[in-house]
Amino acid sequence: MVELFPHGVYLLDGKTVVRDADGLPSPDEARENTIAYGILRAHDIDGGKGKKMRILFDALASHDITYVGIIQTARASGLEKFPIPYAMTNCHNSLCAVGGTINEDDHVFGLSAAKKYGGIYVPANQAVIHQYVREALSGCGRMILGSDSHTRYGSLGCMGVGEGGGELVKQLLRNTWDINAPEVVLVWLDGKPRHGIGPHDVAISLVKAVFESGFVKNKVLEFAGPGVKELPMDFRNGIDVMTTETTCLSSVWVTDETVEAHYRIHGRAGEYRRLEPGPVAYYDSMIRIDLSSQESMIALPFHPSNACTIHELQADPEGVLKGIEEDVRKRFGDKVSVDLLSKVKDGRLVADQALIAGCSGGMYDNLAEAASILKGRSIGNDYFTMSCYPQSTPVYLSATRNGITEELLEAGVVIKPAFCGPCFGAGDVPANNAFSIRHTTRNFPNREGSKPGQGQLSMVALMDARSIAATAANGGVITAATDVDYENTHGAYEFDGGIYGTRVYDGFGREEPELELRYGPNIKDWPAMYPMQENMLLELAAVIHDPVTTTDELIPSGETSSYRSNPVKLSEFALSRRVPEYVGISKRIQSEDLARREGRISEDLRAALDAAGAAAEDTSFGSCIFANKPGDGSAREQAASCQKVLGGDANICYEYATKRYRSNCINWGIVPFTIEPDTDFCYETGDLIFVPGIRRAILAGEEEIDAKVFTRGGECRSIRLYFRNLTSDERQILADGCLMNYYRNRKN
Repeated sequence: MVELFPHGVYLLDGKTVVRDADGLPSPDEARENTIAYGILRAHDIDGGKGKKMRILFDALASHDITYVGIIQTARASGLEKFPIPYAMTNCHNSLCAVGGTINEDDHVFGLSAAKKYGGIYVPANQAVIHQYVREALSGCGRMILGSDSHTRYGSLGCMGVGEGGGELVKQLLRNTWDINAPEVVLVWLDGKPRHGIGPHDVAISLVKAVFESGFVKNKVLEFAGPGVKELPMDFRNGIDVMTTETTCLSSVWVTDETVEAHYRIHGRAGEYRRLEPGPVAYYDSMIRIDLSSQESMIALPFHPSNACTIHELQADPEGVLKGIEEDVRKRFGDKVSVDLLSKVKDGRLVADQALIAGCSGGMYDNLAEAASILKGRSIGNDYFTMSCYPQSTPVYLSATRNGITEELLEAGVVIKPAFCGPCFGAGDVPANNAFSIRHTTRNFPNREGSKPGQGQLSMVALMDARSIAATAANGGVITAATDVDYENTHGAYEFDGGIYGTRVYDGFGREEPELELRYGPNIKDWPAMYPMQENMLLELAAVIHDPVTTTDELIPSGETSSYRSNPVKLSEFALSRRVPEYVGISKRIQSEDLARREGRISEDLRAALDAAGAAAEDTSFGSCIFANKPGDGSAREQAASCQKVLGGDANICYEYATKRYRSNCINWGIVPFTIEPDTDFCYETGDLIFVPGIRRAILAGEEEIDAKVFTRGGECRSIRLYFRNLTSDERQILADGCLMNYYRNRKN
């Protein structure tokens, strides 16, 4: 189904792929003829064909877990008005009973910010963030930056990038997103999907093929080939939004009449233009997907790449589930007890719960297909349950007018409003030991809302809406939609933007600076952040040797996100479901450093400084996290800001899972150290690392430094730390202590 070609290829006239470069332009020259580079160069303020790019975006988007912190940071950095359209949706923390009034307090703050600074405010349950952008902000050749990792609109000819809040702050202050000129990967689509195959089947296959090897990490995926025209718009959107799970930088597709129809239907025909590669375009590698051979897929716990075909699962459910149970034991030890084998009845795996939701699942076509499969059937009145979340009120309205919601309701499916909560554990949390199948974006540990530290664990598998409906129609028995006879007779999607016209506040270009922001009692300013001192003494507060550490582990999602506007309160949850002792250790380190700054040095800290030969007045003492590969998943900057609030000064790893997490660390003044892959990091929590002259090295443009490790056993060892690929601005941000300090210093 998916083939990987690690070598470079040329695409001639958008039709013929060749490897032979005889008589063709150089790779660097021909790479400029890709769609991706055409868009990137148009947004690069330096122009030209350099190896560095400084990008200004056309629009911004955030949801209600991130926009308060972004506005607070920008306000402290000198924000006067939003210079480009900035949409603030309220689709993540819409359950206002969680945490009392604080969620709705943030929504009120968001509306007041939209009025004061000239923004776009989308009230709760109107639309999930990415659907609103598809409907109202995207455009061919445009670039949109979002504070959500699934910011992907490439199927609409619009390059979307998901980053942490600090990068949006830079754009609000008209500073740039700085990147190395990326490699571009050609994703060549052939064939046509069979009846019953949906976008999640293709997306899961793609993620499975490339994630573990990092084949497309920090690269741009460019979709082309004869198979593109065989895919409806929602199908393309469904694949595109899942490219985030490949760890690519962004994505873009060729555009055609299907894309033109999308913009026309949404009353935005002027945003369409034909996008295609130039006559000779070079790609650094290639992926070929044969759509006609695509099977119905299932991504098993605990990652979208842990996938197999549903038919493979059906052939040996016990063997597959034993592997998952063993994974649970490795991850959580005796904290939880699971019995997935009990889900196998008469040799068939049975699910407990089903969901179709969010930016990947709640699309009109997915709902229409699911309703067609369930028409005249029932999900029953036993333990199995199913819910659907249309991704916007216009989608909900069209589904209602075309009989889709009626058929789903008659089958026993619960229809709920636009809400991202099920995707990250803030809604439809399954029971302990339950097995949930979902057309959502992720199935990381804890992502569905369980708490292993409290003995609770449920498990999520990802499936396409079609196979989820087929499973529901079969009493919860995992079933491939390709094995079901059905016909979709529903009409095509008809967009009616009247609800947006009634409810969405669009104040772009109409800022009212005299208005006051409305604060609830939970909305707090960022605490003071100190500039980097000449030397750095670090204590390891957490050491994690898991292959990958997700942002959901660094700062859990779910109900903890209700405290996202209170930096100190939120930091109490840092690593709480992975290393519960981390917060207490970090607080102790932080209190010792604060006492040092006041001239009161503890005996332990004095002994450590003496051993390092360091002076207390120019040597900071902060906490540090080691993880093999941290930062996969969400773009939420809180994964880094909570470390900083607790006194974190650095992270050490072999590599960062995503650019966005590394950028978050930099913007919060956390030095993103790496070590060589063959280095044996054999140190433990409580060991100390002394980094002499780090401030001078950072500002001097150096990229590596020798440090000393003092183990609790009394040994002193050497370690080489790297801090490569930092821009001059990023180096100054680190030296100043965080992005806010950087802007405050520039302003003064």
